[in-house]
Amino acid sequence: MRIIFMGSPDFAVPTLQALIDAAHEVVCVYTQPPRPGGRRGKELTQTPVHQRASDLGIDVRHPKSLKSAEEQEAFAAFDADVAVVAAYGLILPQAILDAPAHGCLNVHASILPRWRGAAPIHRAVMAGDPVTGVTIMQMEAGLDTGPMLATARTPIEDKTTGELTEELAEIGAQLMVGTLIDYGVLHPMAQDERQATYAAKIDKAEARIDWDRPAQEIVRHIHGLSPFPGAWFEMDGMRVKVLRAQVVPLPREGADLGQSKSDDQADRVPRLRGGSPGEVLDERLTIACKDGAIRPIELQRAGKPKMDLDTFLRGNAVAPGTVLG
Repeated sequence: MRIIFMGSPDFAVPTLQALIDAAHEVVCVYTQPPRPGGRRGKELTQTPVHQRASDLGIDVRHPKSLKSAEEQEAFAAFDADVAVVAAYGLILPQAILDAPAHGCLNVHASILPRWRGAAPIHRAVMAGDPVTGVTIMQMEAGLDTGPMLATARTPIEDKTTGELTEELAEIGAQLMVGTLIDYGVLHPMAQDERQATYAAKIDKAEARIDWDRPAQEIVRHIHGLSPFPGAWFEMDGMRVKVLRAQVVPLPREGADLGQSKSDDQADRVPRLRGGSPGEVLDERLTIACKDGAIRPIELQRAGKPKMDLDTFLRGNAVAPGTVLG
């Protein structure tokens, strides 16, 4: 098929590559314009899709908008059979949606109609959904409202948004290739509007950890925002991101829990030691929450690479009783 591919971030790259590997003719790639980036934040940086398309020798266009008649005419001139869209980042006007002979197909990282919108993976993790997946959807003017052609599922378990994004990118790539093979015999299924939820874009203001929440919610919050923007707490004026964490039992005061107790000692087993939300309870950075406690597994200080807990504690001893902001 003659395909226009439209995508921008790393999530979209496997789909572009899969289309090429399946011997489709990708006549042009549309992506977001280069933006300031690099180590100094000033060099113009191409999107991952732009970089891969250039490596593959495919023509790349990166208009700031598709609303002008000139851009719409240029798009239609490619005479594409279909446009494949994966996390492109621009709203497609009706003239763009109508230009390819078979319309525009979208790789969406959720099981629609749940989590329409900009941040479906983040929101699924943060909400505690047991599964997520990918939907191939026929695009229309509404936000992720079009009829569905195919879906695939995967368990979330304790995966972070970063891990799920990589997994769903590969699932979506293969699902799109299969959908194009079967396109003529598939029966689009309308979405159930009663089941729709909205995945709002992540606001950086959400990233600060609220210790006055249940431990399991905090872990989901951390995993949902990992690696970007990264959930964080403040310690001695220093911002520390937590990229992975686990719920742990509350520690006991001065007890060797591996040692058996005689009957006359049983009444003297130390009680569980709680604390106010955000209080560090032991030297292993167990942190009290509204109910229970969590322990970070991977952390990152500003300007530093991520590190495991032991490495972090070697350079940042945190005394029990410290209250984290």
